[in-house]
Amino acid sequence: MSTTTRIYKGHPGPGVKVSGEALVASDNFSARYDLDLVKGIVSRPAHKLAGQSYVGKILILNIAKGGVASAWMLRDMVQSGRTPKALILNFANPIMAQGAAFADLPLIDRFDVDITHAIKSGEMVIVDPQAGTLTVG
Repeated sequence: MSTTTRIYKGHPGPGVKVSGEALVASDNFSARYDLDLVKGIVSRPAHKLAGQSYVGKILILNIAKGGVASAWMLRDMVQSGRTPKALILNFANPIMAQGAAFADLPLIDRFDVDITHAIKSGEMVIVDPQAGTLTVG
């Protein structure tokens, strides 16, 4: 049985190398408005991942949205232990990048493909922020 390794290159980001199960949607992302930080689930009813737990997953979404509250929201998530292992975005705004660095949450963005279409929920991935790579398989 042959397995194929796929490697996607993005912009290097903060955080350490982690691996885990991908949780993917083409929705945009706001830590403040899309997540229930107490329950550890996606809470916005219109979100494609509504009701699903993001805890311990590699959260893969489209574009960061929101403002300065994102930085402390990401930090609160990490400190509470109810956090994704990493955040993968097609595009992270400067506040999201600062928030991920502040929270010590691995982050990669700006891939050469639409990462929300390249990866499927349930796939096992390796995130290497320093190299800017996301590996599947």
